[in-house]
Amino acid sequence: MIPSSGVGLHEFEVVSNEEVATSTWRLVLRAPALAGSIRPGQFMNLEVPGDPSHPLRIPLSFASADAVAGTVDLVYAVVGEGTERLSHMAPGQRSTAVGPSGHGWRLPEPVPVRVLLVAGGVGAPPIVAAAGMLAGEGVPFAAVLGAQTASRLWGEERLSSLGAGTVLVTTDDGSRGIKGFTTDAMSRLLGERDYGLVMSCGPQPMMAGVARLARAAGIACQVSTERMMGCGFGACNSCNVTMAAGGYRSCCSDGPVFDAEELAW
Repeated sequence: MIPSSGVGLHEFEVVSNEEVATSTWRLVLRAPALAGSIRPGQFMNLEVPGDPSHPLRIPLSFASADAVAGTVDLVYAVVGEGTERLSHMAPGQRSTAVGPSGHGWRLPEPVPVRVLLVAGGVGAPPIVAAAGMLAGEGVPFAAVLGAQTASRLWGEERLSSLGAGTVLVTTDDGSRGIKGFTTDAMSRLLGERDYGLVMSCGPQPMMAGVARLARAAGIACQVSTERMMGCGFGACNSCNVTMAAGGYRSCCSDGPVFDAEELAW
């Protein structure tokens, strides 16, 4: 696992903050030390100014980081008061981020000959980060990207630009790509060629389906879990994940990436 040691408080400056799909925004922030240390699958906790009655930071995964430019690229959905305030942060504004936090994606040994990425909804950013990691290691990959409708879709062009051999898009309403679920597209790809690893992030029911398909095919599977994180350090027990062997672990400090077989679905 990638350790979460080295977590620090980083001042950042907003470079850009623009809507890239319906209720979905792309935030580029400049934080050189954080950009140089964060790894795919990890996350950061942002302080969003504007309302002192909401002291909790917002945990966000990231899509890419550029250590040379000192920037981190985040894509987030506006789903509540905190992310609504975040969407109004303008270029030049400053705040702080805590990170890098959690355990990220990992390539097993021996390295898989091919990897299948499966993302749904706002699960796309950590999957794009995984794609960047695979591209950097020279590992071939294909991807499935799902959304409710075409207007909410983000990540297709980014995955293609990173070298995905195939990107299958699914939408619930059929407005783009295949009408249906990501698991439908995943089944199609599993029937066409062999994969040594599946990496997935998205809604819990989707990831449970992905884990079942991977298990049936005898393929290792990693999932990036999403929970409401209060503190981001494993102290408040607000982001517990139920384990197959019994008990709980913290999404923020033990995850967010887990082996799918570890979890009680």
